[in-house]
Amino acid sequence: MADGLARWANPSSPHAEGRAARAALEDARMRIKAALGWRHHLLFTSGATEAIAIAIDRADAKARSVGAVEHDAVLRVAGDALVLPVSAEGMVRIGEVPPGALVAVQAVNNETGVLQPLDDIAVRVRAAGGLLMADCAQSAGKLPLPEADLIAVSAHKLGGPPGIGALLVRDLAMLRPTGGQEQGYRGGTENVPATLGFAAALEATAPWMDRAAMLRARLEAGVTAAGGEIVAAGSPRLPTIGSYRLPGVPAASQLIRLDMAGIAVSAGSACSSGSVRPSHVLAAMGWDEAAAREVIRVSFGPATSVADVDRFLELWSGLARRAPARVA
Repeated sequence: MADGLARWANPSSPHAEGRAARAALEDARMRIKAALGWRHHLLFTSGATEAIAIAIDRADAKARSVGAVEHDAVLRVAGDALVLPVSAEGMVRIGEVPPGALVAVQAVNNETGVLQPLDDIAVRVRAAGGLLMADCAQSAGKLPLPEADLIAVSAHKLGGPPGIGALLVRDLAMLRPTGGQEQGYRGGTENVPATLGFAAALEATAPWMDRAAMLRARLEAGVTAAGGEIVAAGSPRLPTIGSYRLPGVPAASQLIRLDMAGIAVSAGSACSSGSVRPSHVLAAMGWDEAAAREVIRVSFGPATSVADVDRFLELWSGLARRAPARVA
């Protein structure tokens, strides 16, 4: 990124500096596609939220269906889309796919870590002549991409800079163009330094899912021993996300105590953790509001250590011991 900032110019300009910026932009595009294993089109955006909005708003589809536990970025632009329910363990229930519909299902839930069977869903969507849009903000760079037609990714979820993402498109004919940059599908001067950071982050990512799984298993053993509840424990989950309920202790109290000790967690989605409203994800899974307000979300990164997990459990277990007794 520093190199890109030092010699930055508008990649749409015809002069030498602009042509050099264009070359750097296209090199970053190819590097990102190679790192993700994507052979089709890649449109740079300001992040997964914009990529999702482009896909849902401009896809050539006769109807739209979205999962009930999708990220707020999906639900905000879904309009009158059919909402697909989920099981108590957070697994989406597709049902009958409307002919020619765009179906939006996330690869990994950002609150619970639940993995959806996107490759199986893709078969059903294509059999109905529809399009599958997958929000892969949480899974890109960690898991292989699904067999989707439109995929939203975000750089900062995999160690890159904030403010840059991409929409992966199997066939540009699926989208309505609006003019401007990115082959006419996204207006605005491209952020060349951020695209270079995006590419570098993907190329620097070392496999660490096995280590994350070990750390989460250690944490969840301690959570269970302290009387806590693991959200969606029976579903396949990405190792980097866990969601836990501490009965009798509001999530806000847990966050304050943990934050004072230097431990950063969130309640519900990190993108809306400042909100007082309960999690729509837990509500869709059948949780009542009182229980949902006692759930926190924990994330694991490449730098998370065993000592970090043990420190969390020390504090969280202390909160559990001081929790008011529940009457059955």
